[in-house]
Amino acid sequence: MEITQKILDFVMKQEEPVIILDLDIIEKNYWRMKNSLDHSVIYYAVKANSEKRILERLVKIGSSFDIASIGELDLMLSLGADPSKLSYGNTIKKEKHIKYAYDKGVRLFVADEFSEIEKISRQAPGSKVFARIQMGDSDSDWPLTRKFGTNIEKAVDLMILAKEKDLIPYGISFHVGSQCYDKYAWKTALLKVADIFYHLKKEGIELKFINTGGGMPVQYLREIPEIEDITAIINETIIENFEGFDELIVATEPGRTLVGDAGLLCANVILRAEKEKNDWVYLDAGVFHGLMETIQNFRYEVIVWGKNGEEDNFTLAGPTCDSVDVIYDEVYLPNDVNIDDKVFFMNAGSYTTGYSTTFNGIESPKVYYTDEI
Repeated sequence: MEITQKILDFVMKQEEPVIILDLDIIEKNYWRMKNSLDHSVIYYAVKANSEKRILERLVKIGSSFDIASIGELDLMLSLGADPSKLSYGNTIKKEKHIKYAYDKGVRLFVADEFSEIEKISRQAPGSKVFARIQMGDSDSDWPLTRKFGTNIEKAVDLMILAKEKDLIPYGISFHVGSQCYDKYAWKTALLKVADIFYHLKKEGIELKFINTGGGMPVQYLREIPEIEDITAIINETIIENFEGFDELIVATEPGRTLVGDAGLLCANVILRAEKEKNDWVYLDAGVFHGLMETIQNFRYEVIVWGKNGEEDNFTLAGPTCDSVDVIYDEVYLPNDVNIDDKVFFMNAGSYTTGYSTTFNGIESPKVYYTDEI
């Protein structure tokens, strides 16, 4: 997202931090993915940004949705989403929440453990179930190999158990890691999925659903493959390796990919302090107020508006009375940065509003849209 003159004029009048979002960029990203991925269904990952206007736009253009809780389920239903377009994509679910989702009309669930299949069979009889497999290390900012997924052999057994429990063994999902820079990671994953599909076909179970997860990157500091580069690899790999599966559905669960580059966060410098090692710059928004991802050293492009001095190494921190509230231990900023400067975090449309708190009684950045400023 660019800092247009319209955006600049608006933020210069604001005394508090703000997040600005552009719905048209989100819709453009949706159609780029939808139109370039064969046999596709797009399940937007609600957790990435659950602002109502974003969800309403995606409902309007026909998106499906990946939900992780009954709170997200209720939110989507309140905005008119069709429950048949919702996937309960969290492998960790309370049994009563499975029943609640089923009673509301959800019929697609994920599992990576036998006991989860048992829970689904008791509370969501006859539902479609897909198994999530683990991925190895990939060139991504957040590999997701530890908490979620299982191995190929267990995924096969999960689908067999689903059939025995009168569920519909529907497919396989994976996630190559959030913000993945290697377009061939999807090919590696799909080859594993193909092994599962053919193994189960021999057992009399024909799967139909391939969920390629999220992970398609947004431009920050590193060079990235484009959406179309990745979907071309997916299309080619499926054509070459899934012969005989004629009714395939190829799903994806974009979060950051749809909304990341559709927003920015603008904060204000409230203090510059001399320290022994280097100067510290404090902002009125930090890790508790929209920049939580930085505690794992997620690197945004940071722009100090109107300052052109030589760059020095600073520590950038938030305003709270918690030592965790350090955005970056080391970041290069113009050496003339000072109080009241505007600091932009570019492409901050994902995992900012959802992570915001009111810790220390400090309000999080207010959200505005480009069509209302």
